[in-house]
Amino acid sequence: MLHQVEDATKLSDGRIAIANGGDDELRVFDARPAGGGTSSRWSMCRCGRWSADCRVELLCAGSLTSVDEQKVPMRTDRVWTILLFLLTGLGAPGCQPDPDPGDRGLNDLPLSTIRDSAGTHIVENRRPAEGSRLPWRIGPGPAASIGVLEGEDPYMLHYATDAAKLPDGRIVVANSGDGQLRVFDARGTHMATWGGEGEGPGEFRYLRKVARWTGDSIVAWNAPRTGISVFDSDGNYGRTFRLADDVAWFWPESVAIGGSILAVHSPEEADTVVVHLRDGEGRVKSSFGTFPHAEPYILDEGEHGILYWKTFGRRALWVPWGDRIAIGDTRRYEMKVFRAHGSLERIIRRDHVPRAPTPADVEADIEARVERNTRGLGSDVEADGYREQRRREYRAVPVAEHFPAFQSIMADAADHLWVEEYEAPTDDFTARLWTVFDPEGQVLGFFETPKDWLIYEIGEDHIVVWTQDELDVETVQVWPLDRPG
Repeated sequence: MLHQVEDATKLSDGRIAIANGGDDELRVFDARPAGGGTSSRWSMCRCGRWSADCRVELLCAGSLTSVDEQKVPMRTDRVWTILLFLLTGLGAPGCQPDPDPGDRGLNDLPLSTIRDSAGTHIVENRRPAEGSRLPWRIGPGPAASIGVLEGEDPYMLHYATDAAKLPDGRIVVANSGDGQLRVFDARGTHMATWGGEGEGPGEFRYLRKVARWTGDSIVAWNAPRTGISVFDSDGNYGRTFRLADDVAWFWPESVAIGGSILAVHSPEEADTVVVHLRDGEGRVKSSFGTFPHAEPYILDEGEHGILYWKTFGRRALWVPWGDRIAIGDTRRYEMKVFRAHGSLERIIRRDHVPRAPTPADVEADIEARVERNTRGLGSDVEADGYREQRRREYRAVPVAEHFPAFQSIMADAADHLWVEEYEAPTDDFTARLWTVFDPEGQVLGFFETPKDWLIYEIGEDHIVVWTQDELDVETVQVWPLDRPG
């Protein structure tokens, strides 16, 4: 008999955990039909008015256990610590369920819990177990590989800034070096070339992105005057539209639900970003608000200043996710998920322990940036002097207190959210590690991709990536992705 149910969640093995507020019990049921289920019970606890420094006391099986420095959300209404001690693994030895053959212990409790706060779902997730991985597999070799050191022009890529796989298997590569959209079949054989650099219809000033659009259409940008150009599936140019705004300049970022465009306004000197959803004519459909973004720093060099950004500083990140938009900033492991009309639907969080940069991390980051910015200058006295000047400038830039909580975010064709782990400059990592969330924002687990991949697209059964070898040869590849279960 349930009374004042506060929350419920389904465990990975099918069991159901219900927070019964009427008697402060967490009741765990198996998946049998009504009337035939077995159950176990844990006592619950409450902490009155919660704050970020609340001392959580766990009352369980008649014994009192204290947990110091638990970080919990700010709430002023009555809050129950549903599954808190279970998720953190800090329950007292007496905090065990009634014996039941179907119960396998605390390690089988869910990675995620969902609660409601004023109509917004809050999804709290544990970090997946160290060393664990999803059973998904990347194929042993690419289904298509485009890019050569020497050969026919269509296969020699130069600044291939994006690529997309079409429903019929064709691959469209945005080759920014000459403003061309190069089209290949599913095996990587060149079929056609569209666009090119110029000011005319269907041409581009700086080609950045290509994506599938509504129907069988394709969009690409930037056309002249930051336009977004529309092509049919055969590459015939249709029209160009722009993100009209009388007040601020918005840049297109991604194609979202229903042919809308996710767009941002972020002046170089600003430390915030405004995120909009625009329609197929460039008009505002909805605004998601203003978010903290990169922190600028002006280095005074006498007669002029040089614009830099705080080392290891925060960034706002955004991605269309199914029919919603996910936005986060890298100060904390949290994503806000908005409906297309602009209202907040849910907040997704995952456990994260902040790490402080060391002097070695700062120096490694400086050297990496100097290398990127002076590549190809050689090693004569003038070039070495310029490198040392850049080092002095970078060392004058403020350093963030902590590393970013995550590196990047993506969404795949199956409506999973992928969040890339941040790797410090001195970390010895061999692969990129992603936390994958299901469409509700609950953790599925970790997944690895090769460290030299820049991922352009994650389909249901493939990944489109860009790589560059030691000879600077660019390659766009399509790799099979198997997701058993």
